[in-house]
Amino acid sequence: MGTLIILAILVLVVLGFNSPVWWLTAAALIYLYVRYFRAGQGASGSSGGGGGGGGGGSSSTTRMDSDYHAYRQRRDRMAKWERRYRRERPWNVKK
Repeated sequence: MGTLIILAILVLVVLGFNSPVWWLTAAALIYLYVRYFRAGQGASGSSGGGGGGGGGGSSSTTRMDSDYHAYRQRRDRMAKWERRYRRERPWNVKK
């Protein structure tokens, strides 16, 4: 999906040499891509990995939460999972 959007942006920039309206359209598409598609990928990738795999914890710390309440919920979920993991696998915990 991202590749198609970037390709469309490049086409609009090339078309913009004949008509500057296409440059405005490309700028709007860049804004929408950065605002919604890129932010959505970070959020969905970290929420999907936060509850299941061990690698989800490091990637979710780079994501900015929308508010403090969302941050607390995510942090509490991770702490609950880590406690459960340590309880079920005491031989696998680093000391």
